[in-house]
Amino acid sequence: MPTQHEHIVKSFDSELERLYGEIARMGEIATSQLDAAIDVMLRRDTKAAQRVVANDEAIDMLEREVSQDVLRLLALRQPMARDLREVYSALRISADIERIGDYATNIAKRSMVLNQGTPVDAVRGLPALAKTANALVRDALTAFRNRDDVLALEVRDRDAELDLQYTSLFRELLTYMMEDPRNITSCAHLLFMAKNIERIGDHATNIAENTWFIVHGDQPPGGRDKRDTTSQ
Repeated sequence: MPTQHEHIVKSFDSELERLYGEIARMGEIATSQLDAAIDVMLRRDTKAAQRVVANDEAIDMLEREVSQDVLRLLALRQPMARDLREVYSALRISADIERIGDYATNIAKRSMVLNQGTPVDAVRGLPALAKTANALVRDALTAFRNRDDVLALEVRDRDAELDLQYTSLFRELLTYMMEDPRNITSCAHLLFMAKNIERIGDHATNIAENTWFIVHGDQPPGGRDKRDTTSQ
């Protein structure tokens, strides 16, 4: 017959699984939001962009649920050691996913502004950047789900690829602006959108580093390899 301790452990594990399910759902919505934001931008579909913006509320609601679940776990279970790291990291990861959703929403909002002007060829540079960022997010979430510290390190290292892509696009957009002043307003919005996507990669890296923290109880070795040189 199961002991009281075994019942407590099983209950705690069930609550953690619920927490992970909420985070997985948040991640699915956030990555879908970025895909959708890029799609509506390319199609210049303002109504669809408005739906992307409205969908951000689903991520916000899930983050609030995660926060409540974490507080309940801390208050009732008083986890220690790795269990505490699991709960603490879940809270931080949910915050990162919420920010990823916000950036996707910002892209959709700016696409609505772009639709008011003449189409610019520079728009075509964003999908590849977004594809790289979303791949980082999905792999970071896979690493978290599987507690895969090796994949987590790979995600952190691959963020440098996104930085390089962003730097290249940044320079391309500046060229468009210098060649034709009529492109300045549209390209300025695209610069902000590109920066939003680059920041999504940073949040994917945060998720990866929290996975490493869960497994090892410390930060990953070495520093992040940053290749964003747009400020230089």
